[in-house]
Amino acid sequence: MSSPQRLPHTRVPTLLFPAPATASQHVAREIDQLIRTRNAAGKPTVLGLATGSTPVGLYRELIRLHRDEGLDLSKVITFNLDEYFPMAKESVHSYFRWMHETFFHHVNIRPENIHIPDGTVAPGAVDEFCAGYERKIRAVGGIDIQILGIGRTGHIAFNEPGSPRNSRTRMVTLDSITRRDAAPGFFGEENVPHQAITMGVASILDARRVFLMGYGEHKAGIVYKAVEQPPTESISASFLQEHPDATFLLDTAAAAELTAVKRPWEVGPVAWTPERVRQAVVYLSLSTKKGLQKLDDDDFRDHLLYELLREQGPAEKIGEAVFHDRLATIQLYPAGKVAEESTPSALATPARHAGDRVTPKTILVFSPHPDDDVISMGGTIIRLVEQGHKVHVAYMTSGNIAVFDHDARRFLDFVGEFSKQFGLDPAQVQPILERATGALGDRQKKTGTADADDVLKIKGLIRETEARAAAWACGIPPEQLAFMNLRFYRTGKVAKDPIHPDDVADLVALMDRLRPAQVYVAGEMSDPHGTHRICAEAIFTAVRQIRETGFTPDVWLYRGAWEEWEPHEIEMAVPLSPDIVERKRQAIFRHQSQKDRAMFPGGNDRREFWQRAEDRNIQTARTFDALGLPEYYALEAFVKWKE
Repeated sequence: MSSPQRLPHTRVPTLLFPAPATASQHVAREIDQLIRTRNAAGKPTVLGLATGSTPVGLYRELIRLHRDEGLDLSKVITFNLDEYFPMAKESVHSYFRWMHETFFHHVNIRPENIHIPDGTVAPGAVDEFCAGYERKIRAVGGIDIQILGIGRTGHIAFNEPGSPRNSRTRMVTLDSITRRDAAPGFFGEENVPHQAITMGVASILDARRVFLMGYGEHKAGIVYKAVEQPPTESISASFLQEHPDATFLLDTAAAAELTAVKRPWEVGPVAWTPERVRQAVVYLSLSTKKGLQKLDDDDFRDHLLYELLREQGPAEKIGEAVFHDRLATIQLYPAGKVAEESTPSALATPARHAGDRVTPKTILVFSPHPDDDVISMGGTIIRLVEQGHKVHVAYMTSGNIAVFDHDARRFLDFVGEFSKQFGLDPAQVQPILERATGALGDRQKKTGTADADDVLKIKGLIRETEARAAAWACGIPPEQLAFMNLRFYRTGKVAKDPIHPDDVADLVALMDRLRPAQVYVAGEMSDPHGTHRICAEAIFTAVRQIRETGFTPDVWLYRGAWEEWEPHEIEMAVPLSPDIVERKRQAIFRHQSQKDRAMFPGGNDRREFWQRAEDRNIQTARTFDALGLPEYYALEAFVKWKE
């Protein structure tokens, strides 16, 4: 495992890792070493544990160390940070159940050594319970290592904005942003509890060592405030600056707003690689609101880019080089074209009359959910199809948990009426309808209850038929679609299993059969329930395997409705006309179960997915225009995958 990069210019030690998996392995090794040392001395190890998607990789690595390398956790004592209130222990939403299913059931920690705030305590007994929780921590000598994530409000545990530095375990009211972020797990914000029991800031700071892990683009802004700005009650994670042994562990996405990453030339000497020059000059152009070819020497001096100016100046030369570099990313033909132009008219629109300009290729688009393909790169798909390429789409998961019960009931009603109208055998249809209708229950069915298998199948079929309709709107026939329904997703819950070896094998087999010239992969990590990240890792593993056979497709990464590539990162920008944007919108509309009120809207953003995607594409075009590049209505952006 490669060593992490220590980032300068932060108020708390901050380590940068290439991916969440390597950060999780780093923390797991620290815990492993402490446990083995304490075990040898006959002493217990006390761990403070967190829940959520962030620490899942850590727990899986600790499970592996226990299973494969003999890590003995029998003397470990644990204290969890928090629990929703009220919350039954057996609820699918409880942290008690989550911790046991995710971690405790797989290792040999003794049940009596596990401590989790109790969401079933009577309201009048909460204060005494919280005081007792603090006493139990003190009784075992305090916490040796505390694991933390960070919420988008900057909270650690459930210490929401305004939590004082001296706060202890207590009942809290959850911030609206926190409840919104938790909504996917509860199948709607209205089902998220308004209160929770949580360790306080002072309780956390009492731990001898603290590791805070932050992953994903959506954490970048709050991470910057927590590690580079002064401590404040509005961001409880910022109090870790006062801890004698606290460390932030970040992936590249979560670190994106830190000065050492975003503007490294401001914190010390840098090697002026082509990538770094591009980053600096694009930043300078957008900051000064001057096109790349309009920058002058004073612009570089005023923004601390003296070294770059001295080494590669004058400004005109540097700006022109970056201009041509960015200009080359604009590709009307995303899969390439032949050298000869057989269409006589120079005014012919490439998307309409490009069939004789390209060498037809096989293209494979991987879509983690059934709508990611059209949301993220629907315009590019339309261009590829119209330019004569054979586009295949592989939908990696069913997306069935993102269908509301009312949609399932509507389709059941349709099937019932359809069977009557066309005289289908009731003996075949009716039992299925009765089972599914009974599983869905009446209007009072509690939202978020795990669905029965019949209901999951129906919801999966809804997503599948919508995907076919959307692909057809882009010009892709049904025989070029693959519905893979990978195993890791088949939990019926928001929480997913690790990627299965057979999943990777299925991906290898698909690529081996199609032999695509280009492979497109969802490359964003802000997807709130982690499916994009898992799918991307599985595809990368499969690509590495298939490369061993001598087949090496180009792999391009797209981003969807959650985030966009930075303008200096973009390696291919595909122009979209207003007509193509409208067709993309109509393809997204085919996903009717996700229309109007998507189950996983994501944070504060109340826009629908089509609105987010459209705004993002238009803004990318405006950014290129601001750099002095050709003006387009909209652009879809891609980055090439590199090992």
